[in-house]
Amino acid sequence: MQYKRTIVTSALPYANGPIHIGHLAGCLLPADIYTRYLRLKGEDVIFICGTDEHGVPITIAAQKNNITPQNVVDKYHKIIKDSLSALGISFDIFSRTTNPIHKSTSSEFFLKLYQNGNLVAKSTQQYYDPNVNQFLADRYIRGTCPKCAYEDAYGDQCEKCGVTLSPHELINPRSMLSSQPPILKSTKHWYFQLQNYESWLKHWILEEHTDWKINVYGQCKAWLNQGLIERPITRDLDWGVEVPIKEAKGKVLYVWFDAPIGYISFTKELLGEEKCNIYWKSKDTRLIHFIGKDNIVFHSIIFPAMLKAHGDYILPDVVCGNEFMNLEGDKISTSRNHAIWLDDFLKSHVDSQDVLRYVISANMPETKDSNFTWEDFKNRNNNELVDIFGNFVYRTLSMSQRYCDGRVSTISELKEEDIALFRIVNSLIDAVGKNLDMLHFRDALENVMNIARMGNKYLTQSEPWIIFKTSPQRAKDIVNVCIQIVAKLGIVSSPFLPFTSQKIYNIFDLGKNIQWGESLKNAIVKNDYVIKNFSLLFNKI
Repeated sequence: MQYKRTIVTSALPYANGPIHIGHLAGCLLPADIYTRYLRLKGEDVIFICGTDEHGVPITIAAQKNNITPQNVVDKYHKIIKDSLSALGISFDIFSRTTNPIHKSTSSEFFLKLYQNGNLVAKSTQQYYDPNVNQFLADRYIRGTCPKCAYEDAYGDQCEKCGVTLSPHELINPRSMLSSQPPILKSTKHWYFQLQNYESWLKHWILEEHTDWKINVYGQCKAWLNQGLIERPITRDLDWGVEVPIKEAKGKVLYVWFDAPIGYISFTKELLGEEKCNIYWKSKDTRLIHFIGKDNIVFHSIIFPAMLKAHGDYILPDVVCGNEFMNLEGDKISTSRNHAIWLDDFLKSHVDSQDVLRYVISANMPETKDSNFTWEDFKNRNNNELVDIFGNFVYRTLSMSQRYCDGRVSTISELKEEDIALFRIVNSLIDAVGKNLDMLHFRDALENVMNIARMGNKYLTQSEPWIIFKTSPQRAKDIVNVCIQIVAKLGIVSSPFLPFTSQKIYNIFDLGKNIQWGESLKNAIVKNDYVIKNFSLLFNKI
């Protein structure tokens, strides 16, 4: 199908702490690279994201610090937004789920499902703390793990052995609010009838989306084969989107339900309701989700079922789920502070945004977990960005000053080796595009670097510094061949290295009108252009 427009979404970071490199590798950086590529192609694309600001972890953080949940999300929304902007993540909007437009959109979505009969009310026994007159979410209950006997396990998971739990499985449960044993009490909640969409999901995913990444497809298949069950979409909490029916007073929408609706509400905030409907309700719009593997089920099974139940919105065409990025051989852990926080990195590594983008992209966990190490960070900077990419650009520009007075000129005669280089570079540009179309980011980046490698090889073999002594014109031609390659490199690297690319754009005054396509195979820098000031693109560590 020929699409007219594309919505790119990145999973909403949770506003109870700053961003770390795992978030970047999982969904934020690949979404940005892909969006930048589509913009270069001149396509109609919007990039939607924001902070997820409801849920129990935020209320726990507020309680620990004796502040309000709003104080918590205000603090981390700003930190997250500022640090992502500084890294060059080019959202069209980065909003938040506490905004009024999100609350109204989520309420409208709930009511549509409620009126369509997709929600069923049901009373269950849940833990309640009579000392504070409050039902307890899973994370507000601690007790002894039935598997490993750890005495401080959460109601949903034991952090020591990693087993998933329900609060009823805990031995000697206690409330985190009063440290007293809770009691069981009846409460009424509304459940989304997910099981009613099992047969449709099996056909839609397992038959119509066999082209999805194997890790996404495999996880979906495993879930569907186990059989789907109804899911509660309301909870007893005073922080969140209020359930918009009278009989649900004092309850809020479960965060897993309202968070993905943020993609719609943020689009509405960005474009207005009329244009939002064109994007979200037109069959010629393509919807692509970028997520980490912990969000695969929500974006490929649960949210599509919600959209199907609603009936008005398009379904995702692609769910691109990455695996996890580990740190120095160990899982990233926010509770153990075993992470590289983006805001800290930006403060301590000034002007190194593209180095981080490069290293994460080169190690992107596309099909299996990957590993970030500082040794690899240093080596990739020194051996690849400095010695290959930066070296080719600086050698070319320096030789232009030395042999051409910094003036770009038409190549007087294309030799066989020149034609061969242009042919290889153009084929690599095609490979970059094909790999990005298939969401193969590591391979696309390798193609980009191979352009610089070929440029360096050509310079070394051509030896313009020797040829200039006997044939100045040929030396100038060699340098001008490389100038055009540098310009092409600046364009095709821009989705990955936007800050570096902009420096190359500035050197050649390329402007913003260049698009990905056949035009990239022609001369990029105008004849008789005088090259502006330039410096090293990267520095050795």
